[in-house]
Amino acid sequence: MGLINKKMAIIEKKSQPDYFTEIISGRKNFELRLNEFFITEGDTLRLREWDPKTKEYTGRTVDKKVTFVRRFTLDSLAWTEQEIKEKGLQIISIE
Repeated sequence: MGLINKKMAIIEKKSQPDYFTEIISGRKNFELRLNEFFITEGDTLRLREWDPKTKEYTGRTVDKKVTFVRRFTLDSLAWTEQEIKEKGLQIISIE
């Protein structure tokens, strides 16, 4: 059986300033996201800093390689119980 040549995707997502700063400093190397999009190991997660006060992008971006994805469901987190039951969650480990 031959190797499958999969083209890696670039997935863009908003990142609030506190989280974005932790990512670019190297302190934070994971993302917890609602499981509303498909991403897999080898893809690039492009984070765009989003200011919730101005409701605008700041212009800062960072690309991170996805090294691990785990999807799961839980009874309660920051999202409503209905959203979690409907979509699940994912933790994205990045480098």
